[in-house]
Amino acid sequence: MDFWPWLSLAGLGAFHGANPAMGWLFAVALGFHRQSARIVWLSLLPIAVGHAASIATVLAVMVAFGAVMDLRSLQLIAAAFILAFAGYLAICGHRHRVRVGMRAGMAGLAAWSFLMATSHGAGLMLVPAVLSLCLADHAGMAGMAGSLSVSLAAVAVHTGAMLAVIAAIALVVFSWLGLAGLRSAWINFDRLWTLALGATAIILLIW
Repeated sequence: MDFWPWLSLAGLGAFHGANPAMGWLFAVALGFHRQSARIVWLSLLPIAVGHAASIATVLAVMVAFGAVMDLRSLQLIAAAFILAFAGYLAICGHRHRVRVGMRAGMAGLAAWSFLMATSHGAGLMLVPAVLSLCLADHAGMAGMAGSLSVSLAAVAVHTGAMLAVIAAIALVVFSWLGLAGLRSAWINFDRLWTLALGATAIILLIW
């Protein structure tokens, strides 16, 4: 078995977890607002569930299209869509933020996480790795209809890595660093995210 796609999924999970827009920053802010470390940890689960639901939806669409299309056509369509999405985020994505108040419950937080991951195209980054796993498992596009279990396993690996990273970051920020300390160590993930989407499209084009 080729472990590179699985490592890619875990690496992307870590990258998504490190991105404050995917939830850890909101979890920490919510904890400070309610003066409770318990709220920080409780909020991580719905954030992970919402993220997993978003990427699972994207992969389910890919599986459905893969069942009726040849590999190259699927790659080209996916690459074109991802490039267009990356362009949208680069030009005006910052104008359309998903917002939620500090009184959001766990269900509302999961819904916010789902919308945030979807609006950022989180699931699109997983397409090359999952497509590679599906082809290796079923030896051809005709088997894409039966690749749902592979996609679900990919979602589990990706989400597990993401959850581990956001938990670690939330612990450090809430317990030691504090929100004020982030000012000296802030990274612009919006640009990195857009570049990652563009790289995903290029991988599909040349693969």
